[in-house]
Amino acid sequence: MLVDGKMPKPAVRRERPRKRAEQHRSLETRAAILDAAIAEFAQHGFEGASIRAIADRLGLQHPLITYHYRSKDILWRAAAEHAFAQIRAGWDSSIPANSDLSPLARLREEYATLFRYTVAFPEFHRFMRQESLSSNPRLQWVAETVLVPLLGRLVPQIVAAQKQGLLPAVDPILFHYMMVSLTATLSGFGPEMQVTSGLSARDTKVVDAYWRLVDETVFGAHRSGASARDGTPRRR
Repeated sequence: MLVDGKMPKPAVRRERPRKRAEQHRSLETRAAILDAAIAEFAQHGFEGASIRAIADRLGLQHPLITYHYRSKDILWRAAAEHAFAQIRAGWDSSIPANSDLSPLARLREEYATLFRYTVAFPEFHRFMRQESLSSNPRLQWVAETVLVPLLGRLVPQIVAAQKQGLLPAVDPILFHYMMVSLTATLSGFGPEMQVTSGLSARDTKVVDAYWRLVDETVFGAHRSGASARDGTPRRR
């Protein structure tokens, strides 16, 4: 219809940007809840943790958490998936699927990524450690849902590197859990290390020095072969 001889301007739709902003805030809230949940479960274990305590960490009312996660068990599982999703995202970012890195170079980067995550978020290994102290349905669930797929990615690379004579000929699961233990050293022993020596696990120089030690100890004998493929400078 013409108004004063002119076509009326179409109505400006503002609902969609507003909806996107709301969705973004919701995702940020969920991520904050899951990070706080990991910290609470890491400190107190599943039985000792409470949704109210998790809400207190964030300064939220606990019904907001139960709105997103109906029970403590659902929240725990969501927190575990959240942590491993971040690790996988780090892998996919630093080592794209079409990367031509050798199996050994890929392993070095994947375990380094895991290490960097645990340094930034030390509660992660403590969170997992709490569940490993006893056999329970949550441990079985996280093994089937998260850990087995993770091993499905890492174990073939370990085997391939072993066949090339670049890693010790042991059960690849033993090698994997040795590497997990090494990545967890600063997050697990950081407080004790600070008391005994004054070294801080948060100090970037300490972090870098520790990972160089791991890298040279585990991969150092074959660094020159891997460096040609992954761009890592050769040490002299």
